[in-house]
This record gives sequence, C-alpha cells and structure tokens, in this order.
Amino acid sequence: MIDKLKQTLEKIQADYADLRYETKQVNRVVMSKKEVRSYGSNTGDGYVLRVLKNGGLASVCFTKPEQADEAIRKALENAEVLAAHQKQPRKLAPIPRVVDTVKAPLLEDPRQITLEEKLELVRHYSDLLFAQPKIANVELEYYDVFRNKYFVNSEGTQINEELVTTKLGAGIISQEGDLTQTVRMAFGGSTGFQKVRGREDEALQRARIAADLLNAEPVTAGTYPMVLNPGIAGVFTHEAFGHFSEADIVRDLPAMKEKMKLGAKLGKEILNITDDATIANQLGFYKYDDEGVAVRKVKLMTSGVLTGRLHDRFTAAEMGEPVSGHAIAEDFRYGPIVRMGNIFIEPGTASLEGLLAAMGNGLYICDAMGGQTSGENFTFGANHGYIVKNGRLAGMIRDINIVGNLYHTLGSVALIGSDFVLNESGGCGKGQTNIRSCLGGPSVFFKDLTVGGR
Repeated sequence: MIDKLKQTLEKIQADYADLRYETKQVNRVVMSKKEVRSYGSNTGDGYVLRVLKNGGLASVCFTKPEQADEAIRKALENAEVLAAHQKQPRKLAPIPRVVDTVKAPLLEDPRQITLEEKLELVRHYSDLLFAQPKIANVELEYYDVFRNKYFVNSEGTQINEELVTTKLGAGIISQEGDLTQTVRMAFGGSTGFQKVRGREDEALQRARIAADLLNAEPVTAGTYPMVLNPGIAGVFTHEAFGHFSEADIVRDLPAMKEKMKLGAKLGKEILNITDDATIANQLGFYKYDDEGVAVRKVKLMTSGVLTGRLHDRFTAAEMGEPVSGHAIAEDFRYGPIVRMGNIFIEPGTASLEGLLAAMGNGLYICDAMGGQTSGENFTFGANHGYIVKNGRLAGMIRDINIVGNLYHTLGSVALIGSDFVLNESGGCGKGQTNIRSCLGGPSVFFKDLTVGGR
C-alpha cells in the first residue's frame, strides 16, 4: 500500500503533499431494556489527500484508487484559490523524515472474539445490573474499532500504524416512584478485549450508587470548598483548560490568544498540567499523528505558568512554537485537526482523606455527566456527591451542576491528591469525534467553586 500511495504522490506538482489511506472496521452491540437494539459490523476505507501550493492548503477525501487523478486536480485548484484569497500563506513547521510500522499493543485482540461472544458479554452485564435493587433500566453499548492507517508525504515519510479501541459503556437507571437517577459506567481502552471482561464488582458498585441516589438530597446552590474526584477534575482539565491549549482554537480567538500567552501565570505553584499520548497502555496512546509527526509529552502548565501548547505543523509554524504531534483525524473521511491525547493535572502527595481533612467542611463531587464551555466560563454536570463535615462524608447529594470561570478556578486550587486515574473511554466532539481523547488525573481540592441547584 505504501508504494501505491507514493506513486500517487509523485504525480503532484505542489510545494508539499501528503496522502493517508486507512481501513476502519467497527463491531457494535447495543442492548436496552434487555432487548438487543443493534448487532453488527461494518467496514469502510478511503483516502485523504492534502496539497500545499503557493501557501494555500486544500484537502480532498475519496474512496477509490481510480478517483485519485480527479482528487489531485481538485486539490490543486482549491489550493490555488485559497492562496489567492487568504491574508497569510500557510507554512509547514519542519519535521524529521520517518519510516516506521507500529502494531497495536494488544493483549487480547477483539478481532479474534466472535460477535456472538461479545453479545453474550453485554447480556451478562445487563442481567447482572437488572438484578440489583431499584434498577429500572440498563442501556449498554459495546464497540470495538480497528483502524489501519498508511501515511506518506512528499518529504519521504512512510508510516503504517494500527489503532484498536474497545469500549463497554452503560447508563444504569434507578427508579422509585416518579424519581429516576442515572449513573454511567465505561470500561475499555487501547490494549484489547480483556479490558471489558471481569468488571462485575465495579458494575455492581455503579448500580449501588444509582440506587443510593434515590435517597440523596438535591444540592443547595452556593459557593463551597470542593474536592473533585479524578473523573470530574479530568473533565475540567480537558474542557475548560485543554481546549485553550489547542493552538487552532487559541489562534482563532484573539482574546484567548492574549490571555493564553506562553509564560502567563494563571495557576497556583502546585499546579502542573500535561498532555502525554506516549503513555503506554492508555486510551489516548499513539506514536504518530495524522501528519506523520511523532507525538511528544507536552508540559502545558508548570508551577502555574503556561509552558506549552498542542500543535499541528501549520499552527506550529504560524506561532513559532515546536511541533507536538497532535494533528488527529476521526477516520478516512476527515483531514486532521489539533486534538488532545492524554491530558491531566499531575498528581500531588495528599491522600483523599488528607484532601477532605484539609477542606474540613464542603462538598466532595464525583464523576462527570457532561458539560459545556462558553469562552472562559464552563458548566459541568456531576454524577453524584457528598456533603463533607469535619473532613468526613456526611450525606449524599444529587442534581449537581458546577459553574465557573477558567482563570478563577485555576487560582482556586488548594491541594492536589496522589490518586491518579485516567479514563478508559473518550469521546471529544470538537469538529470530529475522537473516541481516544483521554482525560483524568488526581483528586483536587479547590477553595471555592459554585454549584447550581435549588
């Protein structure tokens, strides 16, 4: 395949060109209310061609080899039009030439497991959860996604990299009278099918939380000292901070570009934030991005000071900063955009008990239930939480929405835990869906955060 792609590239008269071909296979099982709602597999493949000519960058997607000549013609025409109508020519940051093959690091290859066996596993979790007290419905989804990517560029880079992603997710719904509550669970990752086996104890724990929430009190609105567990502290890191570390977003928002200058002091001395897609066996792991750049660990914030940013080759050249290997595409239908890999607050030294004791009175908030941002302000739903009195849990709370401002929250960090957990499922939807965008971190004590409620 690499040789065929190189032959296509040799036809192109441009300043730069790259061509990515990939196959994608998806196996999926969905159950709801004990019924199988979806069961099947699909496979697709296609090409993404990018051409840089006279400073104009154009991309064309196509699905058949015989469409390559027409794709080249369109890409060159579009690049020239773009070059004629943009203020600044696009430039590429230099990178080393790479020739490499990377196999997916699998312990148990999901492709060797029959779809019938995957259905039986989903049914097993469904039966297990439905048997628990007060559980009214369980919605389960299993999928595995296999991507086999071939990349060449006009600078001589040739890469073949496999990515395999496995996930078993569920919404566990409890009910008592007219009151319902939902708790989510998700198992999976990048190392194979074994990640979704044998997780019954954790599933039962999630079912108990769903049942307990029926007796929890709605949180009272106000500003509190709070400890966020890794699940929701990671969402803050990804949504409120991480997206403003993506160079393409910052570049297009002049106000944020001014505030997010490298060297700006935005957080406490104890606060360090990193994106590291090189961590083996984690969901966000990969070796090369979709521009053929080797991904590297990036220290985004060091001792409260902005020290790094995530780039593709074009934003790195435009902003005069090092390439980082964070240009990622959803699949063969898309060109790459700047994405996070594994983003997290680096762990501190305090135990969870130490965080709660340091807080004294406040709230302990657990796991995220979605959220949104508007510029530097954010709103995140939380799965559940607890009132904390004198450093001890004193009652469960529900209906929690945390609202805040990025810069105030960064300055509110008081103590960072030693517990460190990265999520096993992703799903960032910036422009394209990235199922391997991973977040997490330690528990974090904030001096003051605000929750909405009654």
